[in-house]
Amino acid sequence: MNIFPFLNEPFKAILLGIYSIVGNYGWSIVIFTLLIRLVLIPFDTKSRRSMRKTQKLQPQLAALQTKYKNDKEKLNQKTAELYRKERINPLSGCLPMLLSFPVLIAMFAAMRMVANTELAKQAIDLILPPHVQTNEGWLWVRNLWMPDSPFSAMIVDQASLKQITADVWAKVFAALTPDQVSGLAALNLNAGTINGDTIFAALQQSPAYAAELAAWAPLPVVDLLFTKLTIYARNNGYFILPVLAAVTQFLMTLTQPQTPTAGADGNPAAGTGKFMKWFFPIFSLYICSSYNAGFSIYWVMANLISWGQGLVLNKIFDEQEKKKQAVASVGEESLK
Repeated sequence: MNIFPFLNEPFKAILLGIYSIVGNYGWSIVIFTLLIRLVLIPFDTKSRRSMRKTQKLQPQLAALQTKYKNDKEKLNQKTAELYRKERINPLSGCLPMLLSFPVLIAMFAAMRMVANTELAKQAIDLILPPHVQTNEGWLWVRNLWMPDSPFSAMIVDQASLKQITADVWAKVFAALTPDQVSGLAALNLNAGTINGDTIFAALQQSPAYAAELAAWAPLPVVDLLFTKLTIYARNNGYFILPVLAAVTQFLMTLTQPQTPTAGADGNPAAGTGKFMKWFFPIFSLYICSSYNAGFSIYWVMANLISWGQGLVLNKIFDEQEKKKQAVASVGEESLK
């Protein structure tokens, strides 16, 4: 993913720098996510403050929509007047999110580059002598670059190899020792022919890969109505991270300003809010069960931090509003 290539490499360098100190990619991702989310706190704070102000206008906006439902021009005029009166820019809640979007995308891209590099190395290590399975685990996860799931083996597979882009294969090949290059050349593999398909074909000829597959002993396939699942007796994880991703995604929605539904029958924003409240947790469960555990760690950590920020900021905003109301009440009393 190279939407923001000018950020990908710096972020990758930061992650690798943390790894050089910590020595484990799982904990490096935890620290990396924490640092990035700390940088984004000012943007998140501004966005939440703006959305909170807009939320308080919903009853007045709903009244305007009812009053001028047959006059869109007048509705737009009165809506703009209300925003000016309350000193609210309706776009101010979106702008901080748009500014933080490139950072989050580049962060994911940097992690994807590291994951692809490590998977490529694991495959080559199985192909070449001494034919060993090299992987890095984290807590209960045996291989960070495969999904945390009982439906996934620890060993690299064809699907994950096919996701590795040509530039990653080229960099991995360039980092090989002369003996490793010679070993691949004996298998008719060189810098121009190395890719997911050719590496997987070489893996299938490797006794070490066959032995690893046999060791992981896939159980009979579970045939569901919409898909087939292979459960491994020895698997790469217990589905903990995908479930945590879904739960933390749901918790995160509880700290975000919600569009009121009372008195807003037919309000499309309210219906969309309800849909998103359940869609994102389900989507998180799906995406984290499909991608590698390293990405799932990032997703869970980002959700936890965002949830914690939401709790703290909401409490701060509540206290600020209480103080304003108290000051206003004192002022009104003094005028009587």
